[in-house]
Amino acid sequence: MRLAIIGAVLLVAGAAAIATGALPFSDLMALVDRVAPILLFVVAMTVVTELCSEAGVFLWTARRLRYWGRGYSILLWLLLAVFATLSTVFLSLDTTAVLLTPVVVSVTRQAGLPALPFALTTVWLANTASLLLPISNLTNLLAQHSLGGITPGAFAGLMWAPSLAAVVVPLLFIAIVFRRDLRNRYSRIPVGRIRPEQPAGAESRPGADWVLLGCSAVVLALLLPALVSGVPVWIPALAGAVVLGVVFAFRRPQVLKVTLIPWSLLLFASGLFLVMEAVRHLGASVLLSQLAGQGHGFLDLVRLAATGTVGSNVLNNLPAYLLAEPLAGTPVRMAALLIGVNAGPIITPWASLATLLWHDRLMRMNVLITWKGYAIFGLMVAPLTVFAAVAVLAVTGR
Repeated sequence: MRLAIIGAVLLVAGAAAIATGALPFSDLMALVDRVAPILLFVVAMTVVTELCSEAGVFLWTARRLRYWGRGYSILLWLLLAVFATLSTVFLSLDTTAVLLTPVVVSVTRQAGLPALPFALTTVWLANTASLLLPISNLTNLLAQHSLGGITPGAFAGLMWAPSLAAVVVPLLFIAIVFRRDLRNRYSRIPVGRIRPEQPAGAESRPGADWVLLGCSAVVLALLLPALVSGVPVWIPALAGAVVLGVVFAFRRPQVLKVTLIPWSLLLFASGLFLVMEAVRHLGASVLLSQLAGQGHGFLDLVRLAATGTVGSNVLNNLPAYLLAEPLAGTPVRMAALLIGVNAGPIITPWASLATLLWHDRLMRMNVLITWKGYAIFGLMVAPLTVFAAVAVLAVTGR
């Protein structure tokens, strides 16, 4: 509701900018042409991932990982980290924050392990692992358009090394800080049967539907390569949403509700795009250029990435990207900016929507993490992660 209210306020402000001429109508049409396919993709993928979660795909996978952990906490943690990374890369950071967080918490509880290191791993990787593909983050989709429609393969070719660094650094930090917790052993027989699809007690939820589970798994298996094939991503995402919608209409029609569509996020994103476009026309990007610089040397790239990191943690990663986008100019500088706005927003709670969604899921499952503690850890991890990712970009990006 708060997100929807903020979005409505932003839409009103954007409408005022159009009415007063601060945002020319021609630029408005160009903005719509740019962001409409992206928002359609976001809606379609949200429907796909929500229905896959309802079918039990995430829960089934996590339970297999708990079994494959063979009773070793460190092995289970590594398997869940890989799961979170793949979820972020191929299904987006919001999917990891919303759907994987309760699964991870429930699996660790069933194993009798402390949830904190696993929960932090999930939210940090939801942000830092979102560099590799255009579909991993909304900022990446915007950057792909800005770079002239670069193919997913070329995008990954530019971002693979920074993405690897951005995944490894947070994991090393958790491995060191929580080394005692990760040395624990656990029983492969679950100590509880809390279902992660609901924040609290799920006794009323029906048992597994193997038809839905199988169909959802097949749709995901076909969808993932389609999303990186070079076809406009909204096309396979929409096709996957339609197919799953038809299957659920026959097997579990009560799940098909209008709430599957992320209305609040659509409202917020639409309003934010309008306002940021107007602010850019008023010269905000010119002022920001004094901080971000213009060069391509290592320190210049660090400067741009740091600008994105600070802007994300002060405002939010999406407006920080939109304000700094005109300052990128080249693929390497764009990569540095993405490092800042994707891997850097892990200090303040509002730095990324994924972090807020992650915390909301934890609160519903009675996992208490203070924002002060989160910020202290983030102040240590974010600079190290951004610096390491920019360092490898400076070597491989040329």
